[in-house]
Amino acid sequence: MPVKVQALDHLVINVADVARTVAWYQKILGMEVSVFDPGQGKPKRTSLLFGNQKINVRPKGTDKVEWFTADHETPGSEDLCFLTSSPPDEVVAHLKASGVAIEEGPVDKQGARGPLRSVYCRDPDGSLIEISSYAQMLPERP
Repeated sequence: MPVKVQALDHLVINVADVARTVAWYQKILGMEVSVFDPGQGKPKRTSLLFGNQKINVRPKGTDKVEWFTADHETPGSEDLCFLTSSPPDEVVAHLKASGVAIEEGPVDKQGARGPLRSVYCRDPDGSLIEISSYAQMLPERP
């Protein structure tokens, strides 16, 4: 019988500039920045925390043995979808007010749990960022 996974704990994104990246994710997506020591004499790492998950932010060109990296680390190659309880019009307003170009949206998409509304933009490395909400997550309108 195969192993059945239950959830995603963390993922790693490769970036050209850690400081620029974490500043963007903090300002635009409200993520918390955390620096941690992985132990075993390895360099400190930077993470972005949100909900019960985290994103480890790995600078391009890191030592593959020291960081245990993927074979092809390419900044800007991610395509990530984040869930929010904010309505799409508020996402659009926030992105515009923050000077972030909207690639597409709001548009209807299919998420892991059903239909959702998505707005797309890009992070500082050019990775595609989808900010989405399920109808049941949205606050009721008066």
